[in-house]
Amino acid sequence: MSLALAVAKNRLFNLKRDRAAFVLAFVLPVAFFTIFAAIFSGSGRSATNRIPVAVVDEDGSATSRRFVAGLEGEAGLDARTAPAAKKGAPQPPAYTAATAEQAVRAGDLSVALIIPKGFGEHPMAFAGGAASDSGRSTLRVLADSADPVASQVLQGLLQRVAMTSLPGAMAREGMAEVDRWSGGLTPEQKARMDDVLRAIDAPRPPGQPDPPRRATSAGSGLVAVDVKDVVGQAKRNPLVTFYAAGLGVMFLLFSATGAGGALIEEAESGTLDRILSTRVSMVTLLLGKLVYLAAVGVVQLTLMFVWGWLVFGLELVPHLAGFALMTVATALASSAFGLMLASVCRTRMQLVAVANLAILLMSAIGGSFYPRYLMSEKLQRFGLLTINAWAIDGFQKIFWRDEPVWSVWPQFLVLVAASAVFVLIARRVARKWELA
Repeated sequence: MSLALAVAKNRLFNLKRDRAAFVLAFVLPVAFFTIFAAIFSGSGRSATNRIPVAVVDEDGSATSRRFVAGLEGEAGLDARTAPAAKKGAPQPPAYTAATAEQAVRAGDLSVALIIPKGFGEHPMAFAGGAASDSGRSTLRVLADSADPVASQVLQGLLQRVAMTSLPGAMAREGMAEVDRWSGGLTPEQKARMDDVLRAIDAPRPPGQPDPPRRATSAGSGLVAVDVKDVVGQAKRNPLVTFYAAGLGVMFLLFSATGAGGALIEEAESGTLDRILSTRVSMVTLLLGKLVYLAAVGVVQLTLMFVWGWLVFGLELVPHLAGFALMTVATALASSAFGLMLASVCRTRMQLVAVANLAILLMSAIGGSFYPRYLMSEKLQRFGLLTINAWAIDGFQKIFWRDEPVWSVWPQFLVLVAASAVFVLIARRVARKWELA
């Protein structure tokens, strides 16, 4: 028994000295748990994030304005009648049907709501039939099918807001149904009902709280809703683009970091000293390795997307120019990141531990595993610190939103700038081998 304890003690001592094994055993699981707990718990606030929605009121009636106010007060929605003003810039004009649809197509919002003319006259009905049969207006929802959750949740919340914000309209429609099916109300009854409706519609005095809200079923159908997919409706397989980009970037990072580790092996074997004793400088060596790693990365991403094109119907041929631009930028950034890690780490095992921790965390918050638009706003902002997020956003613009090549210039410039920063850091740290 004492020998067994001695063996266990020796292994624990070795584990303490082996930083790579220690990180993989204790740090990486806790880090992953923290990231995914934050993703699926709404960063500790709510399991469901508020859904941003552009609201266009084409009716402009008192009823539609009351409905818009109800949408703005709904806890599950972030209703916006105009785009958010940028710092130091004037307030943009209110959304129109065209600009709201453009915002959905550009990926600024997942859904937009159009309140049509005539909504104030017949906003809802209890007949349960089609909107044309009951005379009620139909709300139009413009959706991005890449985010099917947003449109489904919005439909349910529209029914709740209709009940809680339009009690007068609901009472009028109910009275109309009673009048229709009861053989007609007497003039006295109609007069009393009009008095009640005026009291319901009258604005509450300042400081008086709103009446308590009661949730209603999404299937109650108080308001008619027509959902139209304006992005991705013709795509054969919506998830192919996301996973081709997300997983492609993640494995490219692993591959580049592993190949960049050859720098450490060359330093340990003395090969690096012999190389530097020739006319090859450290700058030349790093740039040569960067070109090699980037070329391999381009081939890897190309194989990934060609496979998606041949097997899953990914629309590669119409988007070759945008694909080439994003592939080169992504391969450069991933390769430069791998070289930087290889320069910072002292041993191959240390590189493995650091790379696994960094790449898996970057992939988690950068959107390789789980779409960023479903994360909390805080995590989405953190995701912009990763290569994954910028690469995925660029590929999504090209393949999902069918945007022109020049639309990816922010993603391209950020990835190229990140490549330059990583190479400069690698060059700075690599001085330790020149001075050795």
